[in-house]
Amino acid sequence: MPQSFRQEQTLTQQNIQQISQQQLLMKRLLEMPLVQFEESVNTELNENGALEENMPDDFMAPDSDYDSTPAETGDETFDQQNEREERQEQLDQALETMGMDDQMESPAQQHSNEDYVEPVFGNNDSFYDLLKQQMGEQELSQQQQTIMEYLIGSLDETGRLRTDVQSIADDLNIYYYLDTDTHEVEQMIRLLQTFDPPGIGAKNLQECLLLQIQRKKDSDVKQQMLDVVTNHFDELKKNHWNKIQTALHLDDDERNTLQQEIRKLNPKPGASLGETVGKSQQQITPDFIIDTDDNGQVSFYINQGRIPEMHVAPSYVETIELYKNKGQLSRREKDELTYTKERVDRAKNFIEAIKQRRLTLYLTMKTIIDIQRRFFQEGDDAALKPMILKDIADRTGLDISTVSRVCNQKYAQTRWGTFSLRYFFSDSYTTDSGDEMSTRKIKDTLKRIIDDEDKKHPLSDEELTKKMKEAGCPISRRTINKYRDQLNIPKASLRKQ
Repeated sequence: MPQSFRQEQTLTQQNIQQISQQQLLMKRLLEMPLVQFEESVNTELNENGALEENMPDDFMAPDSDYDSTPAETGDETFDQQNEREERQEQLDQALETMGMDDQMESPAQQHSNEDYVEPVFGNNDSFYDLLKQQMGEQELSQQQQTIMEYLIGSLDETGRLRTDVQSIADDLNIYYYLDTDTHEVEQMIRLLQTFDPPGIGAKNLQECLLLQIQRKKDSDVKQQMLDVVTNHFDELKKNHWNKIQTALHLDDDERNTLQQEIRKLNPKPGASLGETVGKSQQQITPDFIIDTDDNGQVSFYINQGRIPEMHVAPSYVETIELYKNKGQLSRREKDELTYTKERVDRAKNFIEAIKQRRLTLYLTMKTIIDIQRRFFQEGDDAALKPMILKDIADRTGLDISTVSRVCNQKYAQTRWGTFSLRYFFSDSYTTDSGDEMSTRKIKDTLKRIIDDEDKKHPLSDEELTKKMKEAGCPISRRTINKYRDQLNIPKASLRKQ
């Protein structure tokens, strides 16, 4: 029977979510800390002639840059005035829900000096900035850049990437609408692991050490280090160097040299992740300024820095109106009209993205204060409640990825010090009695008990369990072991001095 071929057209409907250029601009501006945001605004002002800044007589000085109220201008058109009043109304409505604080006792406990960061306004790069700079030196597609930025933002305080590859791929598919898979994500992780400092992006301590060793010049000691970390990692963790020496057939001098080289490795290459380079210099520019008065009332402002109010240049608007009313246009006039419209649209979109950034920052910070009010009133870490990104997203109606962008690389200056916004987040732990406790509080309590122990007779995990219960943190021995490991605190036999 002869075969026949026939072409048919079918019509199907598909729901495909696509991110607009305006959404991409909004996301990009939202994740920027203040210093980087200022640079972006200045660049846009220089590149787009249709975007102009308002220059009123009382233009804000650098030392009064915490006022987020738009500057008044005397030459507003009717539409510009309506637009400004509409924007101000949006911000006012967002703040109305904050209300007045309940009357509380005066703050009684200040934050410990070692956790206090005195803000110095400067432009030092953070480790996040340095990683992104290294990302910029790579030839990456737009999708690969998005994946890499997500990976950098997912690093924990030690610089490790503890989230599994499949979960990362799923998040990128759901929240960023990227058609990616685990293979592409793994490629970007391997690239991230080539960045400085060595060890960044490892999934665990063993991989972190191996990444650092692999950067060293070839030598016998390097091969021995690889052998120890690859094949004798359990003995290394337990500090059983006699077993390692025997397994590798080392003499005493070789053993000592190997020990010294391994001790030079950094188990926490991202220990200052999110902090500025050179913490001793403490160059941090806060994005939020939070004030707590003696009555316990909390208020806050967004640090607007040197960001001016902006408008579309009247000359560009007049050019568009002129050509619209002219009728028949020449080829050159059509090109000029197209170019002018593009500049004006870009300026409008940029102004709108800044408005949305400001509103989103307000909503997020307001909600953090609502949840963590006791901390801002008292300055006590123990007052921090369990809080995750989803809690903020649920209360504000924002997407989780949006909240994550707001909290990444942003700092809040409070009465008790200057903190990264990530500092206010922690998971919860439910005790056998059903009580919910912050894992941060549990870890802080555990660390304090271990710091105060007799170093000649360190506490076992069983003894730590009893001490923690007496301190109001009734958790199991297994949980003690888990949190002790996360804090990189060795077991009792290795803490003995």
